[in-house]
Formats: sequence, structure tokens, C-alpha cells
Amino acid sequence: MRDKKESKNKDAYTELINENNLTYDDYASIDDGYRYELVDGQLELMSPAPSVTHQMISFQMQKEIGKSCESDYIILYAPVDVILADNEVRQPDLVLIHRKRLDILSNRGVIGPPDLVVEILSPSTLKRDKIDKLNTYANFRIPEYWIIEPKAGILEQYSLHDEQYRLIDVFQENAHVTSPHIPCISFTMAQIMERIPIIWISGGLSPITLTR
Repeated sequence: MRDKKESKNKDAYTELINENNLTYDDYASIDDGYRYELVDGQLELMSPAPSVTHQMISFQMQKEIGKSCESDYIILYAPVDVILADNEVRQPDLVLIHRKRLDILSNRGVIGPPDLVVEILSPSTLKRDKIDKLNTYANFRIPEYWIIEPKAGILEQYSLHDEQYRLIDVFQENAHVTSPHIPCISFTMAQIMERIPIIWISGGLSPITLTR
């Protein structure tokens, strides 16, 4: 009986994945063990779990941002739903929301545009993060978007101007990261990357990233 129920649920999920014009309620009803984003009413399967290096960079960024911004901003990290519209749900790696805007927070996630979203690149998310999400976040008027290139330890900073993002700065090594929208931001990429240890590829001797 249990097998029949699981098979029925799987078939229902498969039908949803192939449909257009889905809503947040459709998205939230899926419980098949995979992670999705809802993009213009269609489900997009996300990549497998982020790498250990990816997770360590995310954690270090949370800590560094929190040192100077925690009193003014809520810092959330993936997986968290950013519900931009009933047919558009994204899961950035990091999200900042000013404490004066707590009304956009719910147990479901963030309902509306946060103050800052951050994506940490991986080979499988390169196009999605640098093109698809850049356009989506601009369309929904998120004031600032950062893209982190983990191998080089680079932060690309995009700011919203006339409903489009402009690349306004690139930070690396000891360049002091600042923000036109979030004045409390104060760290360097060197502070992030120097805490990332060497991770070795299983069965080989090639480092994925190096301590800086």
C-alpha cells in the first residue's frame, strides 16, 4: 500500500515538473527530496548539494557581514525561499533584510525583494547566476546583487539603476568591500578566503581551492 502511495506521489510530482503556470502553492506541495526554484511559473531543478568549499565561503561571509551588520540586518542563508511573486521563487545563497523591513519575513520565507542577495558560483550554476538570476533580481528590483567567484576569491558587485543592474565594483584580496545601499558592510575577500583550507579531490592530489 505504501509503495502504491509513493508511486502515486511521484507521478504527481512528475506532472508538476512538466507544467507551466505553476504557483507558490504548487511549488510548496512538492516533497520528492529534490530542490527546485520556481521560474516564471515553471519548476527548475537545482544542482546537487553545494561543495564543501562553497559552504565554507558562505559561512565565512555570514560571519564577516554579521560582525558589522547584525544589529541592523537579518542575515539568512540557503536554503531559504525568496518569494518574489506567486510564480517566481528563488533560493539565493545569502540574503540580507533590514530590520525595519521585518514585515516581509514569514515562516514560508522572504516575501518580496530583500535588500541584498548573494550567489556563490559553481560550474553548474554559472549561467543561472550570471544571466538568469541577474535578470530576475533586477526585474524584481532587488537593490544590490553580489556574485562570488570562489576559485579566484572575487566579489562582483551589481547595483540597480533604472531597473537594470550595473557592475559597479569588483573586490578581491585586501580591497575593502563597501556597499552604496548597506553602509555597515565592512570586510575584505582576503578575510574570507584566508579561512578556507585546502580541499583535496577524492582519489587525487589536486586542490579545489587554496588557503590565501
